[in-house]
Amino acid sequence: MLPRFLLLCPLSLLTVAARAQTPDTPDTTRVVKLPEATVVGYGTNLPLRRTAGGVSVLDAAGIERFSQASLAAAVNTLPGVRLEERATASYRISVRGSTLRSPFGVRNVKVYYNDIPFTEASGSTPFNLLDPATIGRIEVIKGPAASVYGAGTGGAILLSNRQAAPGESRAQVGFTAGSFGLRRYSVAAETGSATGALRAQYVHQSLDGYRENSASLRDVLTLDGELRTSEKQTLAAHLLYTDLSYQLPGGLTRAQFDQNPRQARPRTVNNAGVVTSPGTVEQQAAYASRTALLGISHEYRFTPAFTNKTTLYTTGTVIRTPYLVDYERNTAVGWGGRTAFTYRAVVAGRLLRLSGGGEWQSSQENARNYTNRAGSTGALRYDDDIRTNTGFAFAQAELELPAGLLATVGASYNRLTYDITRVAGGTINPAGYEVERRFRPELSPRVALLKEITPLISAYASVSSGFSPPTEEEIRPSDGSLNTGLQAERGTSYELGFRGKALGERLVFDVAAFDFGLNQTIVTRTNELGAQLFANSGSTRQRGIEAAVSGWLWQPDNTTQALPSPGTLTNGLRAWASYAYNHFRFDDYQQNTDNFSGNRLTGTAPHTLSAGLDAGTALGFYLSPTLSHQARLPLNDANTAYAPGYWTFAARAGWRQTLLAHLELDVFAGVENATDRRYSLGNDLNAFGGRYYQPAPGRNFYGGTTIGWRW
Repeated sequence: MLPRFLLLCPLSLLTVAARAQTPDTPDTTRVVKLPEATVVGYGTNLPLRRTAGGVSVLDAAGIERFSQASLAAAVNTLPGVRLEERATASYRISVRGSTLRSPFGVRNVKVYYNDIPFTEASGSTPFNLLDPATIGRIEVIKGPAASVYGAGTGGAILLSNRQAAPGESRAQVGFTAGSFGLRRYSVAAETGSATGALRAQYVHQSLDGYRENSASLRDVLTLDGELRTSEKQTLAAHLLYTDLSYQLPGGLTRAQFDQNPRQARPRTVNNAGVVTSPGTVEQQAAYASRTALLGISHEYRFTPAFTNKTTLYTTGTVIRTPYLVDYERNTAVGWGGRTAFTYRAVVAGRLLRLSGGGEWQSSQENARNYTNRAGSTGALRYDDDIRTNTGFAFAQAELELPAGLLATVGASYNRLTYDITRVAGGTINPAGYEVERRFRPELSPRVALLKEITPLISAYASVSSGFSPPTEEEIRPSDGSLNTGLQAERGTSYELGFRGKALGERLVFDVAAFDFGLNQTIVTRTNELGAQLFANSGSTRQRGIEAAVSGWLWQPDNTTQALPSPGTLTNGLRAWASYAYNHFRFDDYQQNTDNFSGNRLTGTAPHTLSAGLDAGTALGFYLSPTLSHQARLPLNDANTAYAPGYWTFAARAGWRQTLLAHLELDVFAGVENATDRRYSLGNDLNAFGGRYYQPAPGRNFYGGTTIGWRW
């Protein structure tokens, strides 16, 4: 049985405290209330309390509670969202169970970067191009509720970079050192005014790695500018350049994991002493890429009630990936755009908000696969040219009704085409043929109704449908085959939610329950050479509950809460927690003679929990301990192998203060996995030979400082 309805989003739970005075308190007493985030995901910029959907928000303060070396710990404080790291900087994200078809990378979730489509036309998302220090906000829309973002059953993630406040200019440098050879250097400069903002940041990070063959190196440059040229129009530009490389240690069996979790995948030898599979060290398994993204946005306000925002972008990527027997060399260029119109009107005395528009993406990729000769290219296996075109149109209407009701109706109409030409066949598959996959256009509707119970508390119900076509990597797996029979996933979600504030706005809560049915579910398995293969499995039933709460445990009287910088309380003690219960099952799944119907969904834990404290003093000292838990989860579709559950503890402490009115100083230190728990973060599902485990780092420490000058 499912526990009864309670959900979602630690949103304000991770935001900075704001000062407010209640009418019932004397002038000498200040009561700090927890602020409420504004949701931008559905295009109407309403408070979370008036948003009829599952949404979680993570701001810069929440990101800064952890080491800036990785986004995983911060993102995993959001209920229903799991960011896993199979190798250093090799991210995989799951929203309500979408990990099932994500052996590597981010699939089935649409990601936007400062309003730019960050998910490639092929359906994959290079999340590892981003650095936590540049991100100011992450908004997650869960399930197939993101009708304004086109195809997808896993939801949408909206990323935005940090931005200078109006009237402020700042320059900063930072340094962090930590266990396993962690070194981070950063420099940033920003300025803001009433008419615009400009920010530039460069981050260099190197890491030797916890495991053998797991070193990484990343350089990230961002440049963000916004200019309001008149009362009617605003221009914005965003540049992202990332030079990334990291080694791939590979998966381990349970015996290897127990013996030595720091080892890389060793070679496999059969009973006759013949090597059947090489090891990742001897093959110098690694990933390297250079990527540039440029996007330009133009917002025009025709009238106070009618606006348009249009974004155009282009991107270029070069990738080199040697792994076991395969060496992949890819070069790709992409381009596209998005336009959205919004209009507000009063109909029969009721406010009506309309939005609509479209999005289009295209890419051209040359993908060559060679045999891997100890980190060098050998014989050509095959050479493919891949052209991808995808696009959708969307529309949405929101109507304010009597009795505090808000009705929402939306839909998107989606198209996708792959055109794969095998230029050279090399040692496998003939050359000179072309495969075209045109997926049938799909309509993805969404209907929702919200009721304001009080000015601070609301409840909502929604029904949404979506479809998620295979990515290019799933149609063209690394074993050289072309999976022409793979079909798109289709699903429908039913959701109820209840959220608001209580106890004089000192307590924020968010609860939701969902029931999601998915057909033609795509599952993955790994062959003996490490290639990921994909197939449709039938259907799954994913039901769950997500809950988040945050509130003050202690606030001193007669205190002015001056906030020198996001991320730290100056005086007080606040607690927060988020929890997700997942009852995910294969509903109908027959694989040859095996019937897996009723089995637990591979790679998804039934329980996840995050909880922590934020403590600060008026002198600038702060402490943020965090406790995390994940229950054991199945590693294969047959449910015969499980990854053990685990608890981990982390904490960050420091001193942050502004000296001489301009000098900003933050000195900090932290520990992660303080109890040295042995666990796997980012398991390889259905892995051949039982190589499921990708061990997470043991106990590790970090410390550093950030120095800035504000004027």
